[in-house]
Amino acid sequence: MKCYLVGGAVRDRLLDLPIRDRDWVVVGATEAEMLRLGYGRADLEFPVFIHPQTGEQYALARREIKTGPGYKGFSVDAGTHVTLEEDLVRRDLTINALAEDDSGQLIDLFGGQDDLDNGLLRHISPAFVEDPVRLLRVARFAARLGRWGFRVAHGTHGLMKQMARSSDLQALRPERVWLEMKQALAEDQPWRFFQVLQGCGALAPLLPELGMVLAADAGHGIDKSSRPIQALQRSVRLGADPRVRFAAVMFEAARSSPDTTGFLQRLRAERDYAELLEMLLRLGDDYRAAVGGEPELLLGLIEATRAMQRPGRFRCFISACSALWPAEARQGAENLLQALAALDKVDSASLQVKGLRGVELGKALRRLRLAAIYQSVSNRISI
Repeated sequence: MKCYLVGGAVRDRLLDLPIRDRDWVVVGATEAEMLRLGYGRADLEFPVFIHPQTGEQYALARREIKTGPGYKGFSVDAGTHVTLEEDLVRRDLTINALAEDDSGQLIDLFGGQDDLDNGLLRHISPAFVEDPVRLLRVARFAARLGRWGFRVAHGTHGLMKQMARSSDLQALRPERVWLEMKQALAEDQPWRFFQVLQGCGALAPLLPELGMVLAADAGHGIDKSSRPIQALQRSVRLGADPRVRFAAVMFEAARSSPDTTGFLQRLRAERDYAELLEMLLRLGDDYRAAVGGEPELLLGLIEATRAMQRPGRFRCFISACSALWPAEARQGAENLLQALAALDKVDSASLQVKGLRGVELGKALRRLRLAAIYQSVSNRISI
């Protein structure tokens, strides 16, 4: 039984990047042996185990044979005879097929280190096309490593175009597409995820509404970056919240969809992501009307977004609006945040002391809040 550190941990060490997690391949062991040594099962379908002390993943070396459509259409051979090379050759990219032995010696069987040096995302073998998830992973690695000039190798791009036309791509579950997209949105250059998918023809079958917007922008000669890509780039400059990035890149696609609810359901986005995008669709025009500083409009937007109850979400809303409509960004953020700060000083307890209840209390409280915003706007203008 021999253990090898593999994949991302080796790649990131060579790139001098923070190591996110450490995965291991075990050669010459059986499932029974792993369980007897105290490892816990990590997966019911594949021979992957969790180390009892470190919590790191240890997978038995395995070969995979394509038997059906989709990313689960494989039979697995994880016998003790499977070699490290046989395990590594089934991986997606050369830079992810690097390994280290227990002495720290690098094992590079497919030129991964050269591809790291040359900034190439290159497939290992023609079997790359057998798993449609690999297409998404290449796009995600482009998002992560693009800042260092990494690009998709020409041959790999050709295989990705072939995969985009295959029925296997349709077998991808929306949950898996969302998982890869969510991870890409947290990377340094998330727009590359969508550009790579668009470039190989995979965006249209996977995210047709977004694909149509990007294609239309390209046809109109707007810019080498379309409106959703530009909005996403601005959202990255504004901060790291992936919910804001998601809302910025998906806004045009969602707005152009004849069935917005169905669009969001098909994305399988988590609730807080979908909620922010829905709020933009519903209140984006109100935001653009309110940025001028009219107190009634400011208060109406604050009420509609429930900003006082959920200030963190409100700040995300402002950031997403700033990414989508940069001309109004500074003025809009200043006016809305100043108005929200003014409302924090309104004392509703005094109204209750006066005996106001129900509808009358609500009306009086709103008058106080509106007056506070008027005062705030007047003070800023006078300054």
